[in-house]
Amino acid sequence: MRELSGIGVSPGRAAGPVLRLAPPPSLPSPSAVADAAAEHAAVRRAVAVVAADLTRRADAAADPTAAEVLRAQVLMATDEMLTSAADDAVDGGLPAPHALAAALAEHRAAFEAAGGYLAERISDLDDLRDRLIAACLGVPMPGVPSPGHPYILVARDLAPADTAGLDPAVVLGLVTAEGGPTSHTAILARTLGIPAVVRCADVLEVPDLSVVAVDGATGVVTAGLTDAEAADVNDAAAEARARRAQSHGPGRTADGHPVALLANIGSARDLIGDVEGVGLFRTELLYLDHTDPPGEREQIAAYTAVFEALPGRKVVVRTLDAGADKPLPFLRLADEPNPALGVRGLRVARRAPEVLDTQLAAIAAAAAATEADVWVMAPMVATAGEAAGFAAACRAHGLRTAGVMIEIPAAALRAPSILRDVDFLSLGTNDLSQYTFAADRMCGDLADLLDPWQPALIALIAACAAAGAEAGKPVGVCGESAADPGFALVLTGLGISSLSMAPRSIPAVREALAAHTLEDCRRIAKAALAADTPEAARAAAQSSSH
Repeated sequence: MRELSGIGVSPGRAAGPVLRLAPPPSLPSPSAVADAAAEHAAVRRAVAVVAADLTRRADAAADPTAAEVLRAQVLMATDEMLTSAADDAVDGGLPAPHALAAALAEHRAAFEAAGGYLAERISDLDDLRDRLIAACLGVPMPGVPSPGHPYILVARDLAPADTAGLDPAVVLGLVTAEGGPTSHTAILARTLGIPAVVRCADVLEVPDLSVVAVDGATGVVTAGLTDAEAADVNDAAAEARARRAQSHGPGRTADGHPVALLANIGSARDLIGDVEGVGLFRTELLYLDHTDPPGEREQIAAYTAVFEALPGRKVVVRTLDAGADKPLPFLRLADEPNPALGVRGLRVARRAPEVLDTQLAAIAAAAAATEADVWVMAPMVATAGEAAGFAAACRAHGLRTAGVMIEIPAAALRAPSILRDVDFLSLGTNDLSQYTFAADRMCGDLADLLDPWQPALIALIAACAAAGAEAGKPVGVCGESAADPGFALVLTGLGISSLSMAPRSIPAVREALAAHTLEDCRRIAKAALAADTPEAARAAAQSSSH
């Protein structure tokens, strides 16, 4: 057997034969344009065909997150700027398939230059290009194989339209050579509950129908299994799923120490199962398809839908997390050389204070009309002064519980000062890793620096937890690291009071906590904190857990 290494992005284990994603269509050599009007019409037909297909997939998607991702792709496909760029390419002498490819190449270069959120959407654009070209050429759309038996899907990368339609009963596991922990592939795999590993370059060397095992927690892909060994892996995984399906109730350690297990959501449709509450309500999804800011009434309706579903339970609302790397037309923000370090999150209020004011008013109105325990937090807070200003704005609108996200090392280092004016902290470990290690979240070559088990990141988390304990105020984690059952033990041992994650990840974390006492967790956290490398931290934590 041979072990291949990648980044585990969706926990769980599965085994089966490898099958690859169907290749994208090939562009023929361009021919001279004899009838420009016909090529313009072909561009529009292709856009209509692809938009209709993606809309059908969105409507059929059982998972609301998958449906939202596909509808975002529809908006990309029908963007007038794309059609206009393709028309210009036709007028320049390119036939429709090549014109669409050229137009999307321009968009791709712009997304890549912008970095951050837009860079994470490059694979979405590539998929859109392949689908538009296929529609123009009249060939089948690229897609997922249907062999009639369960398998492990292997691809260089996956697009939302492919991932969203995956059936977990057929696609047992997912391994890609590219992608990252925050890509749509990773997000949707977690949402669907499919074990997944990304950034496993060597997997492309594994022949079709070879039997492999996928461990979505450790990122290890084991090639060369026998059918009997694969069956053992799947039997053990099925037993674990059945055990977790019986797991209910609040999160707590074996000796009864409470650790709230909350859900990360983008809308009311993401609420599945019985959750203790919501630790991260991403409100930017309400804004992303708007050319004008959503009005107060529209926002009230969206927030009310979530609050009404959780009477008496905590809902932590994150105010608009957008800006230079998640551009919204109505913000009219200038281009920036480094969007990740620019005007984003709470900083948008420096230039457009009315956007935050309207949002806080809408949250307050929805909270007043429902029985949810509504907390509000701001993203991208760097200083105690920013935290104090945000807390004052919340309280001016009648919102009683105001907090901030800790995503910037400066804020983590000054957590005691920040906690003087706010009621809680929530650590966004994805961005905190990015800024701590000066490593772009989408740079595969630096993926090891973004490992949540990095001791420097654990030390920052520990400092924030200690500040919370000293102030008597809660500190939670809403980054993807909270969904790792092993790391959840470390976080609990450090003093983190709540963990927020994709709803499907909650049972595994609940089970891990229930098997360890608080003293166990403290011992595990101490061992991880003393390590010098993420590998050593994992090993030390695992050794200490027995």
